[in-house]
Amino acid sequence: MAMRLPEPRGPLSEALCRDLATSTSLSATTIGRADRVAAAGAGALTDEDLQISLAVLYELHYRSFEGISEDWEWDPALLGVRAALERRHLAALRGLVGRIEVTEEPIDRQLTALIAADDGPSLSSFMAKQGSLEQWREYLALRSVYHLKEADPHTFAIPRLSGRAKAAMVEIQADEYGGGSAARMHSELFAGLMAALGLDPAYGALWDDAPAAAFASVNTMSLFGLHRRWRGAALGHLTAVEMTSSEPSRRYSAGLRRLGFDERVTVFYDEHVEADAVHEQIASVDMCGSLVEEEPALAADVLFGAACSLAMDGLAAVHLLGAWESGRSGLRGQRTLAA
Repeated sequence: MAMRLPEPRGPLSEALCRDLATSTSLSATTIGRADRVAAAGAGALTDEDLQISLAVLYELHYRSFEGISEDWEWDPALLGVRAALERRHLAALRGLVGRIEVTEEPIDRQLTALIAADDGPSLSSFMAKQGSLEQWREYLALRSVYHLKEADPHTFAIPRLSGRAKAAMVEIQADEYGGGSAARMHSELFAGLMAALGLDPAYGALWDDAPAAAFASVNTMSLFGLHRRWRGAALGHLTAVEMTSSEPSRRYSAGLRRLGFDERVTVFYDEHVEADAVHEQIASVDMCGSLVEEEPALAADVLFGAACSLAMDGLAAVHLLGAWESGRSGLRGQRTLAA
């Protein structure tokens, strides 16, 4: 079942959602507002109007929305609006991660060094040691924007690969999709975790609660996955996820157990502790190593994608920890999150 269109967060998303729901063509109002948003200055990654609009545009390539014509997916005017927003989003990513140095080292070693140099805040350590039940529910609401479609953004890159890089990515993604078992798909395991903590696990149900930081992260993945130009960045992004999630997953699992939950609830994180430890070498050596060996010019894109993954995790951590430290909710408004 398709999700409903989200609540608008500004002039652009208001006009965009109105056009999608009531028209068969994009209005001049929407195009004009998109041009203004795209031309704005800094702050793209925390711009609620831009990020929800970009998420809506990308969602047309995933499961779309209830009552929306499927003809919108490849509408030329809509793709033009998306491209304009993508340019501002990409500029913000480049500004955030800074210059990426490519060396003569094998790409797996360069990825390891990039990750080792990351000094972003550790949200998993906070959640393991002191995260409250309500903070856990807020964290899961934010992460639901991605985890309920886990693996899908990266999977778009598979047809753009060949040889060992392609086979390695398929090997990783097959595990993400439960190895053929629908009940073991990571998205399903996350939905079960949400339900256990009293959250609505339906796909897209908590979009209206999630802040821009949640959408900036998934929009980055979607951008990389949907553009052949960014196939190297898609693989670098996925590799950073695989190389950095095993130990944090262990901490998240410990945080849930501290609150009294057992393995029936922690299975999502327990699965990642095991799977991602195996995936790390496959991703960095077999997947990225093979890609760069075949196309050396993509090394910079691989590292850029990995750096973006780390930066987006940092953005979400800063948002949540900053809100909680000041006694505020990390979500939008004061909605009831219970299912």
